[in-house]
Amino acid sequence: MRLLVIDTALGACTAAVFEDERPLAVRFEPMAKGHQERLGGLVRDVMAEAGGGFDALDRIGVTVGPGSFTGLRVGLAFAQGLGAALDRPVVGVSALDGLAASVDPAGTPVAALIDARRGQVHAKLFVDGAAVGPDEALSLDEAARRITALGKGVRLVGSGAAVLAEVFPDLNMASVDPRVAPSAGALARLVAAADPADHPPRPLYLRAPDATPPTRLPGQPRQPVR
Repeated sequence: MRLLVIDTALGACTAAVFEDERPLAVRFEPMAKGHQERLGGLVRDVMAEAGGGFDALDRIGVTVGPGSFTGLRVGLAFAQGLGAALDRPVVGVSALDGLAASVDPAGTPVAALIDARRGQVHAKLFVDGAAVGPDEALSLDEAARRITALGKGVRLVGSGAAVLAEVFPDLNMASVDPRVAPSAGALARLVAAADPADHPPRPLYLRAPDATPPTRLPGQPRQPVR
């Protein structure tokens, strides 16, 4: 199976082509913003390096969040547009699943954590490679409590790992991997194993956006304060 994976949900822009878990071309650029400007060029480059053209693709995979509202929409729109043009299935993958799959659990539980700011992390816990709960937005205190409840050293991974380790230095951590995004190889394995019918490319939001719509239209008079 040949597949294209795309990730713009977090702190990097990734495009990669894999065939039967073998990387044919990988581009990974850390960035906090600007995914929209870089994604098209990265996809062009990996497709050219992999050879065979777009028709050789069997499926497309894309991270669906949680993550940056703007970033994940960039990847989703690109992947869905390409999938429609090629008539290929598009598989959505959780960024937290991707982070967890990026580290070797080595017999220890894994906590995938994304810094959500405002005293929160987006979190998902795994034991023996299987998720023990859904993707959630948790306070730092609640995340630490759940990690402690696992009862043994836990591998923390993601941008939220360093945040939690700093606030709770005595947490039962086996290791801290503060990577800003999932590895391309981890995403490729998840995309290849997924049933497209069960993993649609639908955005995963765990809380409302920070931006709010205006309370009045331009030119509309302000309402008196009562």
